[in-house]
Amino acid sequence: MSLTVVREIRSPHALAVEDLDDLETDVLAGYVLARAASGLADGSVQKDVSCLGQIRSWFGRPLWEMEPPDADRFFGQVMRGTAVATRQLRAFSLSTYFRFIELRMKSELYRLTGRIAECPLDEMNTPSGRTRMGLRIPPEEHEVEHLFAGWRGDLATCRKFGPAARNFAAARLMAKVGLRINEARMLDLSDVRWELGRYGKLHVRHGKGARGSGPRERMVPLINGGDVLLRWYIEDVWGQFDADHSRPGAPLFLSERRGRDGSSLRMGEHALRLGLAEAAERHLPEWAGKVTPHVLRHFCASQLYLHGMDLMAVQELLGHEWLVTTLRYVHVHRGFVEESWAAGQRRAAERLAGLVT
Repeated sequence: MSLTVVREIRSPHALAVEDLDDLETDVLAGYVLARAASGLADGSVQKDVSCLGQIRSWFGRPLWEMEPPDADRFFGQVMRGTAVATRQLRAFSLSTYFRFIELRMKSELYRLTGRIAECPLDEMNTPSGRTRMGLRIPPEEHEVEHLFAGWRGDLATCRKFGPAARNFAAARLMAKVGLRINEARMLDLSDVRWELGRYGKLHVRHGKGARGSGPRERMVPLINGGDVLLRWYIEDVWGQFDADHSRPGAPLFLSERRGRDGSSLRMGEHALRLGLAEAAERHLPEWAGKVTPHVLRHFCASQLYLHGMDLMAVQELLGHEWLVTTLRYVHVHRGFVEESWAAGQRRAAERLAGLVT
Protein backbone atom coordinates (compact mmCIF):
# COMPACT_ATOMS: atom_id res chain seq x y z
CA MET A 1 0.00 0.00 0.00
CA SER A 2 1.34 3.40 -0.94
CA LEU A 3 0.41 6.86 0.26
CA THR A 4 -0.78 9.48 -2.21
CA VAL A 5 0.80 12.91 -1.94
CA VAL A 6 -1.91 15.39 -1.03
CA ARG A 7 -1.38 19.07 -1.78
CA GLU A 8 -2.10 21.40 1.15
CA ILE A 9 -5.34 23.19 0.37
CA ARG A 10 -3.90 26.69 0.80
CA SER A 11 -0.78 26.23 -1.31
CA PRO A 12 -0.99 28.45 -4.39
CA HIS A 13 -0.87 27.23 -7.93
CA ALA A 14 2.03 28.43 -10.03
CA LEU A 15 0.41 31.37 -11.78
CA ALA A 16 2.75 33.65 -13.67
CA VAL A 17 3.09 37.14 -12.21
CA GLU A 18 1.42 38.77 -15.20
CA ASP A 19 -1.46 36.29 -15.01
CA LEU A 20 -1.88 37.03 -11.32
CA ASP A 21 -1.97 40.77 -12.07
CA ASP A 22 -4.61 40.23 -14.74
CA LEU A 23 -6.67 38.08 -12.37
CA GLU A 24 -6.53 40.73 -9.66
CA THR A 25 -7.60 43.39 -12.14
CA ASP A 26 -10.51 41.24 -13.32
CA VAL A 27 -11.69 40.61 -9.74
CA LEU A 28 -11.59 44.31 -8.93
CA ALA A 29 -13.40 45.19 -12.16
CA GLY A 30 -16.13 42.68 -11.30
CA TYR A 31 -16.41 44.15 -7.82
CA VAL A 32 -16.77 47.70 -9.20
CA LEU A 33 -19.42 46.60 -11.69
CA ALA A 34 -21.39 44.80 -8.99
CA ARG A 35 -21.29 47.80 -6.65
CA ALA A 36 -22.40 50.11 -9.45
CA ALA A 37 -25.23 47.71 -10.32
CA SER A 38 -26.47 47.93 -6.71
CA GLY A 39 -27.18 51.63 -7.26
CA LEU A 40 -24.16 53.14 -5.51
CA ALA A 41 -23.09 56.57 -6.73
CA ASP A 42 -19.82 56.77 -8.67
CA GLY A 43 -18.21 58.72 -5.85
CA SER A 44 -19.06 56.00 -3.32
CA VAL A 45 -17.64 53.28 -5.57
CA GLN A 46 -14.46 55.31 -6.09
CA LYS A 47 -14.12 55.78 -2.33
CA ASP A 48 -14.42 52.00 -1.86
CA VAL A 49 -11.76 51.32 -4.50
CA SER A 50 -9.46 53.95 -3.00
CA CYS A 51 -9.70 52.29 0.43
CA LEU A 52 -8.93 48.89 -1.09
CA GLY A 53 -5.99 50.39 -2.98
CA GLN A 54 -4.48 51.76 0.22
CA ILE A 55 -4.78 48.40 1.96
CA ARG A 56 -3.35 46.65 -1.12
CA SER A 57 -0.36 49.01 -1.21
CA TRP A 58 0.45 48.20 2.41
CA PHE A 59 -0.12 44.45 2.02
CA GLY A 60 1.90 44.10 -1.18
CA ARG A 61 -0.02 41.07 -2.43
CA PRO A 62 -3.55 40.37 -3.72
CA LEU A 63 -6.08 41.14 -1.02
CA TRP A 64 -7.62 37.67 -1.16
CA GLU A 65 -4.41 36.40 0.45
CA MET A 66 -5.01 38.45 3.60
CA GLU A 67 -5.55 36.50 6.80
CA PRO A 68 -6.63 37.62 10.30
CA PRO A 69 -3.04 38.29 11.52
CA ASP A 70 -2.56 40.62 8.52
CA ALA A 71 -5.73 42.51 9.39
CA ASP A 72 -4.56 42.65 13.03
CA ARG A 73 -1.35 44.39 11.97
CA PHE A 74 -3.03 46.77 9.56
CA PHE A 75 -5.82 47.97 11.86
CA GLY A 76 -3.85 47.58 15.09
CA GLN A 77 -0.60 49.22 13.97
CA VAL A 78 -0.87 51.03 10.64
CA MET A 79 -4.33 52.51 11.32
CA ARG A 80 -3.84 53.00 15.03
CA GLY A 81 -4.29 56.65 15.93
CA THR A 82 -6.44 57.48 12.89
CA ALA A 83 -10.03 58.62 13.26
CA VAL A 84 -12.62 55.99 14.17
CA ALA A 85 -14.61 56.78 11.03
CA THR A 86 -11.52 56.23 8.86
CA ARG A 87 -10.82 52.80 10.36
CA GLN A 88 -14.46 51.82 10.00
CA LEU A 89 -14.51 52.91 6.36
CA ARG A 90 -11.43 50.80 5.55
CA ALA A 91 -12.94 47.83 7.37
CA PHE A 92 -16.28 48.18 5.60
CA SER A 93 -14.62 48.35 2.18
CA LEU A 94 -12.47 45.31 2.92
CA SER A 95 -15.33 43.19 4.27
CA THR A 96 -17.57 44.16 1.33
CA TYR A 97 -14.82 43.17 -1.10
CA PHE A 98 -14.48 39.76 0.54
CA ARG A 99 -18.24 39.37 0.56
CA PHE A 100 -18.15 39.83 -3.22
CA ILE A 101 -15.38 37.26 -3.53
CA GLU A 102 -17.23 34.72 -1.39
CA LEU A 103 -20.42 35.12 -3.42
CA ARG A 104 -18.94 35.35 -6.91
CA MET A 105 -15.29 34.31 -7.09
CA LYS A 106 -14.42 31.87 -4.31
CA SER A 107 -14.43 28.66 -6.35
CA GLU A 108 -12.72 30.32 -9.32
CA LEU A 109 -9.97 31.75 -7.14
CA TYR A 110 -9.41 28.36 -5.55
CA ARG A 111 -9.19 26.74 -8.98
CA LEU A 112 -6.68 29.29 -10.21
CA THR A 113 -4.63 29.95 -7.08
CA GLY A 114 -5.30 27.10 -4.68
CA ARG A 115 -6.37 29.54 -1.96
CA ILE A 116 -9.66 29.60 -0.11
CA ALA A 117 -10.40 33.32 0.26
CA GLU A 118 -11.90 34.22 3.63
CA CYS A 119 -12.46 37.66 5.14
CA PRO A 120 -9.62 38.47 7.56
CA LEU A 121 -11.96 40.55 9.73
CA ASP A 122 -13.83 38.77 12.49
CA GLU A 123 -15.46 39.56 15.84
CA MET A 124 -12.05 40.07 17.43
CA ASN A 125 -10.37 42.54 15.08
CA THR A 126 -13.20 44.46 13.38
CA PRO A 127 -12.78 48.17 14.30
CA SER A 128 -15.43 49.15 16.79
CA GLY A 129 -16.89 52.44 17.90
CA ARG A 130 -19.59 54.72 16.62
CA THR A 131 -19.34 58.18 15.17
CA ARG A 132 -22.07 60.72 15.75
CA MET A 133 -22.83 63.95 14.03
CA GLY A 134 -21.50 66.81 16.09
CA LEU A 135 -24.00 69.09 17.79
CA ARG A 136 -23.96 72.42 16.00
CA ILE A 137 -25.60 75.20 17.99
CA PRO A 138 -26.39 78.00 15.52
CA PRO A 139 -26.49 81.74 16.27
CA GLU A 140 -29.71 83.23 17.57
CA GLU A 141 -32.27 84.66 15.18
CA HIS A 142 -31.42 88.31 15.87
CA GLU A 143 -27.73 87.57 15.22
CA VAL A 144 -28.38 85.93 11.85
CA GLU A 145 -30.73 88.76 10.87
CA HIS A 146 -28.00 91.26 11.78
CA LEU A 147 -25.50 89.32 9.64
CA PHE A 148 -27.68 89.33 6.54
CA ALA A 149 -28.83 92.93 7.02
CA GLY A 150 -25.22 94.10 7.11
CA TRP A 151 -24.29 91.84 4.19
CA ARG A 152 -27.11 93.20 2.05
CA GLY A 153 -26.05 96.73 2.90
CA ASP A 154 -22.57 95.93 1.56
CA LEU A 155 -24.06 95.20 -1.88
CA ALA A 156 -24.61 98.91 -2.51
CA THR A 157 -20.87 99.66 -2.39
CA CYS A 158 -19.19 96.38 -3.33
CA ARG A 159 -16.77 96.24 -6.25
CA LYS A 160 -18.51 93.36 -8.06
CA PHE A 161 -22.24 93.39 -7.46
CA GLY A 162 -23.06 90.16 -9.31
CA PRO A 163 -20.83 87.69 -7.42
CA ALA A 164 -21.43 89.43 -4.08
CA ALA A 165 -25.23 89.39 -4.50
CA ARG A 166 -25.10 85.78 -5.70
CA ASN A 167 -23.22 84.70 -2.55
CA PHE A 168 -25.64 86.63 -0.39
CA ALA A 169 -28.71 85.10 -2.08
CA ALA A 170 -27.38 81.54 -1.94
CA ALA A 171 -26.44 81.81 1.75
CA ARG A 172 -29.74 83.47 2.62
CA LEU A 173 -31.66 80.76 0.78
CA MET A 174 -29.85 78.07 2.76
CA ALA A 175 -30.79 79.82 5.99
CA LYS A 176 -34.44 80.05 4.91
CA VAL A 177 -35.14 76.57 3.51
CA GLY A 178 -32.23 74.48 4.83
CA LEU A 179 -30.41 73.56 1.62
CA ARG A 180 -26.99 71.95 1.77
CA ILE A 181 -24.25 73.86 -0.03
CA ASN A 182 -23.98 71.35 -2.87
CA GLU A 183 -27.75 71.20 -3.24
CA ALA A 184 -27.84 74.97 -3.67
CA ARG A 185 -24.98 75.33 -6.11
CA MET A 186 -26.18 72.42 -8.29
CA LEU A 187 -29.59 74.01 -8.89
CA ASP A 188 -30.47 74.97 -12.45
CA LEU A 189 -32.63 77.94 -13.34
CA SER A 190 -35.27 75.48 -14.56
CA ASP A 191 -35.34 73.83 -11.12
CA VAL A 192 -37.27 76.83 -9.79
CA ARG A 193 -40.90 75.79 -10.24
CA TRP A 194 -43.04 78.80 -9.47
CA GLU A 195 -46.24 77.02 -10.52
CA LEU A 196 -46.02 74.39 -7.78
CA GLY A 197 -47.64 74.91 -4.41
CA ARG A 198 -48.52 78.16 -2.67
CA TYR A 199 -45.03 79.67 -2.79
CA GLY A 200 -43.28 77.77 -5.59
CA LYS A 201 -40.81 74.95 -5.11
CA LEU A 202 -37.21 74.00 -5.84
CA HIS A 203 -36.49 70.71 -7.55
CA VAL A 204 -33.42 69.59 -5.61
CA ARG A 205 -31.84 66.95 -7.85
CA HIS A 206 -28.60 66.49 -5.94
CA GLY A 207 -29.78 65.74 -2.43
CA LYS A 208 -27.42 63.78 -0.21
CA GLY A 209 -28.02 60.03 -0.42
CA ALA A 210 -28.13 57.71 2.59
CA ARG A 211 -25.38 55.09 2.97
CA GLY A 212 -23.94 55.72 -0.48
CA SER A 213 -27.26 55.32 -2.32
CA GLY A 214 -26.55 58.21 -4.65
CA PRO A 215 -28.35 61.57 -5.01
CA ARG A 216 -31.87 61.69 -3.57
CA GLU A 217 -34.25 64.13 -5.23
CA ARG A 218 -36.87 66.11 -3.36
CA MET A 219 -39.09 69.16 -3.77
CA VAL A 220 -38.36 72.04 -1.40
CA PRO A 221 -41.15 74.63 -0.91
CA LEU A 222 -40.01 78.25 -1.03
CA ILE A 223 -41.43 79.02 2.41
CA ASN A 224 -40.10 81.43 5.02
CA GLY A 225 -39.61 84.23 2.49
CA GLY A 226 -37.58 82.07 0.13
CA ASP A 227 -39.91 82.97 -2.73
CA VAL A 228 -39.38 86.72 -2.31
CA LEU A 229 -35.62 86.29 -2.03
CA LEU A 230 -35.39 84.13 -5.13
CA ARG A 231 -37.54 86.45 -7.25
CA TRP A 232 -35.25 89.35 -6.33
CA TYR A 233 -32.17 87.30 -7.21
CA ILE A 234 -33.50 86.09 -10.57
CA GLU A 235 -34.92 89.45 -11.62
CA ASP A 236 -32.15 91.77 -10.39
CA VAL A 237 -28.98 89.67 -10.09
CA TRP A 238 -29.03 86.68 -12.45
CA GLY A 239 -28.82 88.88 -15.54
CA GLN A 240 -25.60 90.47 -14.23
CA PHE A 241 -23.72 87.37 -15.44
CA ASP A 242 -24.81 87.81 -19.06
CA ALA A 243 -26.03 84.23 -19.25
CA ASP A 244 -28.55 82.70 -21.63
CA HIS A 245 -31.69 81.83 -19.66
CA SER A 246 -33.00 79.70 -22.53
CA ARG A 247 -29.99 77.36 -22.51
CA PRO A 248 -30.88 73.93 -21.06
CA GLY A 249 -29.03 73.33 -17.82
CA ALA A 250 -28.31 77.01 -17.16
CA PRO A 251 -27.17 77.20 -13.51
CA LEU A 252 -29.20 79.16 -10.99
CA PHE A 253 -26.10 80.37 -9.14
CA LEU A 254 -23.56 81.36 -11.77
CA SER A 255 -19.81 81.78 -11.83
CA GLU A 256 -17.96 84.57 -13.57
CA ARG A 257 -15.96 81.93 -15.39
CA ARG A 258 -16.97 80.70 -18.84
CA GLY A 259 -16.91 77.26 -20.37
CA ARG A 260 -15.27 76.41 -23.68
CA ASP A 261 -18.53 77.13 -25.47
CA GLY A 262 -18.73 80.57 -23.84
CA SER A 263 -21.57 79.66 -21.48
CA SER A 264 -21.51 80.67 -17.81
CA LEU A 265 -20.33 77.96 -15.43
CA ARG A 266 -21.77 77.00 -12.09
CA MET A 267 -20.49 78.79 -8.98
CA GLY A 268 -17.90 76.94 -6.93
CA GLU A 269 -18.31 75.83 -3.34
CA HIS A 270 -15.22 77.76 -2.26
CA ALA A 271 -16.62 81.10 -3.46
CA LEU A 272 -19.75 80.72 -1.37
CA ARG A 273 -17.89 79.57 1.74
CA LEU A 274 -15.46 82.48 1.41
CA GLY A 275 -18.25 85.01 0.89
CA LEU A 276 -20.09 83.82 4.00
CA ALA A 277 -16.91 83.78 6.08
CA GLU A 278 -15.99 87.33 5.08
CA ALA A 279 -19.52 88.59 5.81
CA ALA A 280 -19.44 86.96 9.25
CA GLU A 281 -16.11 88.63 10.03
CA ARG A 282 -17.57 92.04 9.18
CA HIS A 283 -21.03 91.78 10.68
CA LEU A 284 -20.94 88.96 13.24
CA PRO A 285 -17.33 88.94 14.47
CA GLU A 286 -18.12 86.91 17.60
CA TRP A 287 -19.08 84.06 15.24
CA ALA A 288 -16.19 84.54 12.82
CA GLY A 289 -14.84 81.19 11.66
CA LYS A 290 -17.87 79.38 13.06
CA VAL A 291 -20.69 80.36 10.69
CA THR A 292 -20.60 77.82 7.85
CA PRO A 293 -23.19 76.83 5.25
CA HIS A 294 -24.11 73.79 7.34
CA VAL A 295 -24.58 75.93 10.45
CA LEU A 296 -27.12 77.93 8.41
CA ARG A 297 -28.94 74.65 7.71
CA HIS A 298 -29.06 73.97 11.46
CA PHE A 299 -30.27 77.53 12.02
CA CYS A 300 -33.09 77.03 9.52
CA ALA A 301 -34.27 73.79 11.15
CA SER A 302 -34.09 75.23 14.65
CA GLN A 303 -35.99 78.41 13.78
CA LEU A 304 -38.74 76.64 11.84
CA TYR A 305 -39.27 74.25 14.74
CA LEU A 306 -39.17 77.09 17.27
CA HIS A 307 -41.85 78.96 15.31
CA GLY A 308 -44.20 75.98 15.35
CA MET A 309 -43.38 73.80 12.33
CA ASP A 310 -44.10 70.11 12.88
CA LEU A 311 -40.97 68.02 13.36
CA MET A 312 -41.84 65.66 10.51
CA ALA A 313 -42.34 68.64 8.20
CA VAL A 314 -38.85 69.85 9.14
CA GLN A 315 -37.54 66.35 8.37
CA GLU A 316 -39.14 66.40 4.92
CA LEU A 317 -37.87 69.89 4.18
CA LEU A 318 -34.26 68.96 5.04
CA GLY A 319 -34.42 65.64 3.21
CA HIS A 320 -33.47 63.46 6.19
CA GLU A 321 -34.17 59.75 5.92
CA TRP A 322 -34.43 59.35 9.69
CA LEU A 323 -36.30 61.55 12.15
CA VAL A 324 -33.54 61.03 14.72
CA THR A 325 -31.20 63.00 12.42
CA THR A 326 -33.61 65.92 12.41
CA LEU A 327 -33.79 65.79 16.19
CA ARG A 328 -30.11 66.68 16.37
CA TYR A 329 -30.79 69.82 14.33
CA VAL A 330 -33.51 71.15 16.63
CA HIS A 331 -32.22 69.72 19.91
CA VAL A 332 -31.46 73.09 21.50
CA HIS A 333 -35.08 74.22 21.12
CA ARG A 334 -36.83 71.02 22.19
CA GLY A 335 -38.12 71.68 25.70
CA PHE A 336 -39.72 68.37 26.66
CA VAL A 337 -37.06 67.68 29.33
CA GLU A 338 -37.66 71.05 30.98
CA GLU A 339 -41.44 70.73 30.56
CA SER A 340 -41.40 67.23 32.05
CA TRP A 341 -39.40 68.47 35.04
CA ALA A 342 -41.76 71.42 35.54
CA ALA A 343 -44.78 69.11 35.32
CA GLY A 344 -43.22 66.84 37.94
CA GLN A 345 -42.66 69.83 40.20
CA ARG A 346 -46.30 70.84 39.81
CA ARG A 347 -47.52 67.33 40.65
CA ALA A 348 -45.26 67.22 43.71
CA ALA A 349 -46.58 70.60 44.86
CA GLU A 350 -50.18 69.43 44.36
CA ARG A 351 -49.55 66.27 46.40
CA LEU A 352 -47.95 68.33 49.15
CA ALA A 353 -50.87 70.76 49.16
CA GLY A 354 -53.27 67.80 49.46
CA LEU A 355 -51.40 66.48 52.49
CA VAL A 356 -51.36 69.88 54.18
CA THR A 357 -55.09 70.49 53.77
